[in-house]
Amino acid sequence: MRYKLFGHTGLRVSELCLGTMTFGEDWGWGASKEESRKIFDAYLSAGGNFIDTSNNYTNGTSERIVGECVGWERDRFIVATKYSLRVRPDNPLDANLGGNSRKSMVRSVERSLERLGTDYIDLLYLHMWDYTTPVEEVLQAAAQLVAAGKVLYFAFSDTPAWVVSFAIAKAEAYGWPRPAALQVPYSLLDRSVERDLLPMAREYDLAILPWGLLESGVLTGKYDQPVEEPRRQGSASETERQAGAAVVRLAEAIGRSPAQVAINWVRQQPGNIIPILGCRTVKQLQDNLGCLEFRLTDEQMAELAEIADFSPGFPNSFLHSDHVRGLIFGETFALLDQP
Repeated sequence: MRYKLFGHTGLRVSELCLGTMTFGEDWGWGASKEESRKIFDAYLSAGGNFIDTSNNYTNGTSERIVGECVGWERDRFIVATKYSLRVRPDNPLDANLGGNSRKSMVRSVERSLERLGTDYIDLLYLHMWDYTTPVEEVLQAAAQLVAAGKVLYFAFSDTPAWVVSFAIAKAEAYGWPRPAALQVPYSLLDRSVERDLLPMAREYDLAILPWGLLESGVLTGKYDQPVEEPRRQGSASETERQAGAAVVRLAEAIGRSPAQVAINWVRQQPGNIIPILGCRTVKQLQDNLGCLEFRLTDEQMAELAEIADFSPGFPNSFLHSDHVRGLIFGETFALLDQP
């Protein structure tokens, strides 16, 4: 495991992040406490130091298990958690149990600190944008938690590009802590973030934390294999099966696992990419870690990119066309490095 700087900060994190949404069996499909510990130890043995959880993962059990695993070596690890979602969604009378407000943030952080058994959180994500809370309120609340030493860095997850870029501008203008990262879904089958979120993140030097790399196992070809364990999703479309089969063919040709190939396609994209591994067994994690042992060639990356029927759409496809670039730059067009 190598380490890299975390976006526009001096924080050093491992090049793969351990996702812990699978820690705990409260939702009916996660890893037991014992298996979660094995997963954590295997990640630690590989040199990992970056743990991702959330206030609502497995109804708070994930944070408790992470806190126990980190234990007395707390300062060695970068622990990221999130706020915004309800831990008890069956309590409709509590209007402020979720959302992006200052009350929700402070309340969630205090409870996360208790579950994690720590007095500070390295990285706090706004989990999902609620379309109601002013950006200024979010940034001010985060700044207060940073000033109090309860949070060290702030970031966004599952939030529109215009919100994140506006937040960066506001933070820089008012001297509030600058958002450091963006967590998004990204895979060979789901490339929609390439339209605006990833270009925005690269422009502002944000760390990019992709999740859903394997599309719930679709890209490992598991839906063409015998069922050995319960699945979170019961079926896959023909398009998804074909995508999984294409990854399997390439993986077999180069002597690697399909999961390693799918992870490396994301890992080798431009920008400060730090993939989040989500595993239910230590065997899955050990296989995923094998992605560190090789790189895909440019030809293999291009071959995999053809799997999804993806178009960058307007305005990207229009503005990057040879015709428009020629109209902008004239005869110098052919001499320019293409962005």
